[in-house]
Amino acid sequence: MLKKIPDVISPDLMKILMEMGHGDEIVIADGNFPSYKFGVKVVRADGHGVPKILKAILEFFPLDTYSESNVILMDNGSEEKPSIWKKYEEILKESGEPFSMKTLERFEFYERASKAFCIVATSETSLYANVILKKGVIV
Repeated sequence: MLKKIPDVISPDLMKILMEMGHGDEIVIADGNFPSYKFGVKVVRADGHGVPKILKAILEFFPLDTYSESNVILMDNGSEEKPSIWKKYEEILKESGEPFSMKTLERFEFYERASKAFCIVATSETSLYANVILKKGVIV
């Protein structure tokens, strides 16, 4: 056992976060996301929602300040955006990490996810709750 590691961070997820390098991307996927479709590593986070996983990952994960956008959301194609996005923004602000968000259309998001380092498959029930984080450097 180790101290101060959130209980939602499994040993496999911690190992993956450690293995990732600058510019690598991780997808935190909702329960409807086709996580195994893309042929990249998948870590299960059953029973947990995206906000809880996002908050825990940001305890350890620097966001890339050298890219135009370091947080990418899956657009729902509607003027009314998913309410969970506001929660993400709160978590990102609380983390102290500089962030810039953008959205991608669903199939563009899938294409980007297919190149990710890893997908974290959660049990999140909110629709269009998928988010990609781009890893930065420790300064």
